Amino acid sequence: MPHKFFRLTLVFSSALVLMLSASAPTPAAAAASSQFWTELPADSGHIAKVQTLPDFVELSAKLSPAVVNISTDEADDPGEASDIPGMEGPHRNPLEEGPQHSKSLGSGFIVSKDGYVLTNDHVVDHPAKITVTLQDGTNYIARLIGHDEKSDVALLKIDPKHDLPVAPLGNSDDVKVGQWVMAIGNPFGFDHSVTVGIVSAKGRFIPDNYDDFIQTDASINPGNSGGPLINLRGEVIGMNSAIYTRTGSNMGIGFAIPVNMIKDELSQLRTSGKVVRGWLGVYVQQITPELAESLGLPDSRGALVAEVLKNGPAKAAGVKRGDVIVALDGQPIANSHDLVLRVGETPLNHTSTLRIIRDKHTIDLPLVVTESHEEELASAENQDRPDIGAPSPFGLHVKDLSPDLAHELGLDTVTGVVISSVQPGSRADEAGLRARDVIVEINREPIRDVSAYQKALQTSGKGKIVLLLIKRGDNTEYIALKPEA
Repeated sequence: MPHKFFRLTLVFSSALVLMLSASAPTPAAAAASSQFWTELPADSGHIAKVQTLPDFVELSAKLSPAVVNISTDEADDPGEASDIPGMEGPHRNPLEEGPQHSKSLGSGFIVSKDGYVLTNDHVVDHPAKITVTLQDGTNYIARLIGHDEKSDVALLKIDPKHDLPVAPLGNSDDVKVGQWVMAIGNPFGFDHSVTVGIVSAKGRFIPDNYDDFIQTDASINPGNSGGPLINLRGEVIGMNSAIYTRTGSNMGIGFAIPVNMIKDELSQLRTSGKVVRGWLGVYVQQITPELAESLGLPDSRGALVAEVLKNGPAKAAGVKRGDVIVALDGQPIANSHDLVLRVGETPLNHTSTLRIIRDKHTIDLPLVVTESHEEELASAENQDRPDIGAPSPFGLHVKDLSPDLAHELGLDTVTGVVISSVQPGSRADEAGLRARDVIVEINREPIRDVSAYQKALQTSGKGKIVLLLIKRGDNTEYIALKPEA
């Protein structure tokens, strides 16, 4: 009697013969029929060629002489100033000496043979003396020709006795994400350090900054500020300006000011020492999904007008608080930061067309862009907490705005209710409301006192977003309160 294992083997072998002799699809065809992903054919011309790493030796040798170290010093002599021309003695290593008067150490790069140098404004902020050191160790006393705090750009001038090597400026609009870049600078005092990486992203916005940054993973550390970010053609495409860090050192996220933005400012910096930009005369804010829903907008694109300033171009053109600016001269506005950049690039006294959405209707308004006269904002916020008044379902406690309190807060109105406290973890707390904020509107309706405030909340409807307009110091801002669970 055959062994049981032998019988099973025979049965399996017979089945295998039948399978092989049947007209079944080939393994490749079977795999193709079940494949749900996409692959390029082997002979596809779209397959990228395998490349070796770029050789940065020649590039760094060519560009390093145009990169400088910059230090600023406090003057021992009150009469010592930053506009003294001339050349100092040999280069000294600050890491090998005792205490110095130096209070800032950064980088820069030469843009003209006769000695114009670009760096960050924060590197040369109110110095008594600026020292520029070339790669060969020659020191020069530099003059601050012009600077712009918003874009963080400064233009210096040194007086060399011979033509200097220059770093040519490229076109940052042509920068592609993923392309190789090189940074040269003075990190931690180690002069002319070269690092490489790629462009990680474009158009990065950092709060409280004017620029639309280029992001790179080339190693950027303290002291690299003001140095160039260079492409493989040997062109400067950006000025290294900031890093994202939790340690104070490089974490692979550095930011550079696009060189095209710098080029737009150079003529003004050289001739007038400052940059004059266009101005609409409005305060704008980002549109959150909650704000978009409360305003009846299809999406969150555009810039929401929170305040229209007196005697400004927007006021003259008929712009109103609550309008949403969606285009300037036919070009869409993505968000409030985009609007600021676009207006800043518009020539002064140019008549622009502002497209707005007001009460779900689209309106085109002609507007003349004028020179900015915006004053510095002053915060009137105080840490003292007023007495707790009437509560609201959103975790707010409010009370009437008295003339004395309005004066204390620096307000030009005595109508509205002031927030006396915000319950931690409440909807109001999540939305960012603070004690001493003044609520002047609810759902686009004016609020004069606590009674009107409570009535407005009662009529707003349960389960709906409540739109507040608040005054915080000199700022006016819309805030959307999510309905409570």
